[in-house]
Amino acid sequence: MKKVLVTGGLGFIGSHTVVELQQKGFEVVIIDDLSNSSIDVLAGITAITGKAPVFEKLDLKEKSKVESFFEKHQDIVGVIHFAASKAVGESVEKPLLYYENNINTLVYVLKSLLHLPTQNFIFSSSCTVYGQADQMPITESAPIKVAESPYGNTKQIGEEIIKDTCKVNDTLNAIALRYFNPIGAHSSIKIGELPIGVPQNLVPFITQTAAGLRKELSVFGDDYPTPDGTCIRDYIHVVDLAKAHVVALERLVGKNNTSNYEIFNLGTGKGSSVLEVIQSFEKASSQKLNYKIAPRREGDVIQAYADTTKANTELGWKAESNLDEALLSAWKWEKHLRNI
Repeated sequence: MKKVLVTGGLGFIGSHTVVELQQKGFEVVIIDDLSNSSIDVLAGITAITGKAPVFEKLDLKEKSKVESFFEKHQDIVGVIHFAASKAVGESVEKPLLYYENNINTLVYVLKSLLHLPTQNFIFSSSCTVYGQADQMPITESAPIKVAESPYGNTKQIGEEIIKDTCKVNDTLNAIALRYFNPIGAHSSIKIGELPIGVPQNLVPFITQTAAGLRKELSVFGDDYPTPDGTCIRDYIHVVDLAKAHVVALERLVGKNNTSNYEIFNLGTGKGSSVLEVIQSFEKASSQKLNYKIAPRREGDVIQAYADTTKANTELGWKAESNLDEALLSAWKWEKHLRNI
């Protein structure tokens, strides 16, 4: 069994990826500091796969502990690096916290990885690197725009660090996966999204409103230059996204990459407006949603959806679930959390 390190493996995307890795026969070691996740997720992963991954509670900002971990696990064949702070608004208020947590930890993990016999690295990046792209759908060759937030900037800087490191280390093979908008939950309803406090993302806010935790949903702006005036995003089921990480890892382990630094967009290739998401949720869940139109929110791009041609052809991966299915799984997860 090939051993894989998943940092931030108890988070939303991380936990679903651990499930897919274990189901493909990989031995998984999780590092998580539990700052934005729950230890209970470990039980969910174990219940789905019938196998408990190895878990180490470790703060990746502690360089000596990172080094010790890698000295102990010389047989790792790949690292999937999710661990990062990810709230856009918080990053604006606390930029240094974001630069320390998202950049330092990446550097420490990469430095330690370079001492291993096998050096495969997958980076959790984001479509935020494109900003408001000039053309839709967005291809991997679209220009990188000035970041709208420190969070977005850490993803841009992170990609640059990996690219520069790959340039001078031909033993290192890396793939940056630029996600669009992950939503939904595992079909077993044993793991899903666990936002701490008020959700920053649309879908958890929708499900919490439907469950009665929130009075109403605010739709930020209905005067954008889109068909219904609301922002458009590419919403991808988290399980589809998780499966892409396994495919990317197998590509590196099998030495099928065409260069030692590759980039892929991960989305469905279809844009959905905020109002379309609300309508889709109402249809899938049979719930009427209480929402109001609110002023625009600073930093929101008008539209962003992926050109998935490269991932479809080169990775041989394609998103399978549609918006209705993803939203229904998110609603089932919310009901499970609230015992509805």
